[in-house]
Amino acid sequence: MKLSDDLLKKFNEQITLELEASLVYRQLAIEADEQDLTGMAAWLRHQADEEIVHANKFIDHVVDRDNHAEIGAIRAPEVMRGLSPLSIFEASLAHEVKVSNAIRDLYRETEAAGDLDSRPLLNWFVDEQIEEEATVSEIVGRIKLIGHDGAGLLRLDAELGSRSVGTTEAH
Repeated sequence: MKLSDDLLKKFNEQITLELEASLVYRQLAIEADEQDLTGMAAWLRHQADEEIVHANKFIDHVVDRDNHAEIGAIRAPEVMRGLSPLSIFEASLAHEVKVSNAIRDLYRETEAAGDLDSRPLLNWFVDEQIEEEATVSEIVGRIKLIGHDGAGLLRLDAELGSRSVGTTEAH
């Protein structure tokens, strides 16, 4: 079943937002790298790759339903230079909340339109965003607990750097 023009527009906006999220994470990774927090930078780059996976899931859904996926204009990330590790992850959390809200809005739009075919995909994304927000919120909390303890920050950096690397293909 093809998407209505209105829903197609909303899905394409979500594709663009997911790709924008990837760029935000890439910029945040640069900020961590500049502070020699290579583990945090690696974790953030992995998140950037995961956002591409998310965009690909939306693209596949649109194309599988015989529609044309289209990437809109993507703004450069608005990330200030010299952010503290806490500010880096607070910015990450703020962007995850933005993406979560957009997914919830998309879900409401599909429900209002009676688009049952989008439910499985959007249910997966709702669950994924709960996990994403919880993970980043935990990192924020841990950085707050560490405070100005350099050894603690380096331990967290090493832990975040040990995250396994995935692929950018939708799965």
